[in-house]
Amino acid sequence: MALLVEDPDAPAPHPLVHALVWNIPPDVGGLPEGAIVPDGDGAADGSDVGRNSYLAEGWLPPDPPKGHGAHDYVFQLFALSEVPVIEANPGRSAFLEAIHGKVLAAGFLIGTYSRDEPAGSSTAGAGLRPAGV
Repeated sequence: MALLVEDPDAPAPHPLVHALVWNIPPDVGGLPEGAIVPDGDGAADGSDVGRNSYLAEGWLPPDPPKGHGAHDYVFQLFALSEVPVIEANPGRSAFLEAIHGKVLAAGFLIGTYSRDEPAGSSTAGAGLRPAGV
């Protein structure tokens, strides 16, 4: 199994990648809290977690710009015929290329989150873009 989490509403030319995980055993029934290690730490052996859009290995928590409205977070789960051969710490393109032709089934869940901007607050930095996007 493999998981790709993206924010298609991010103010960037491509969806913002929040997580890439593969080699998930199909019989586990879910990922426990902390399974996608926070930014920069990655998996213990670095083999099952890819880079998010900030070029760090691990989970990138939802953090839409204040006042940008609701963002969808698309959790895409793929059942694979085999564990893909993927370079160390891949990004989205390498991940999708590696699973191409191996997807038996797929499903998705969309969660929505927003950070409303309080009256009188600044939007300084709202136009910042992640590296490599």
